[in-house]
Amino acid sequence: MTMQLETMYQEIILDHYRKPHGKGLREPFDAEVHHVNPTCGDEVTLRVHLDGDKVVDVSYDAIGCSISQASTSVLTDLVVDQTVQHGLAVGDEFRELMTSAGQKEPDEDVLEDAIAFAGVSRYPARVKCALLGWMAFRDAVSQAYSTQQEEAAG
Repeated sequence: MTMQLETMYQEIILDHYRKPHGKGLREPFDAEVHHVNPTCGDEVTLRVHLDGDKVVDVSYDAIGCSISQASTSVLTDLVVDQTVQHGLAVGDEFRELMTSAGQKEPDEDVLEDAIAFAGVSRYPARVKCALLGWMAFRDAVSQAYSTQQEEAAG
């Protein structure tokens, strides 16, 4: 990765950290989860609001490093107003990038601003930071679907 590209990526991460998108817990919501990264103490409380299989809103409150907070901010840009399946697929692509130890070429069409985290994959201690919000999103969607099914069966 060129120095110029890395600098640009750092700027994207810092922008999302300084001006996070979707931050602040909002109602209504279908599921709320709280995830903690035990290695560093980063925490996120994330809410998801669905309409059928569409992600209407993702709101969150987080404490922790710039990487975990910026990654969750980017997540909201990539999944809100999309289908749940799209959001989970982007999450899978992001997880593959994060676990590639710098070996995977990021797909900018899928990941958009999330490609800024490509360099993070070379630092195993930071990978969990970048994935914190994404794991919370996956968990929240799963819980929201379970609740919908229970209510439908009800």
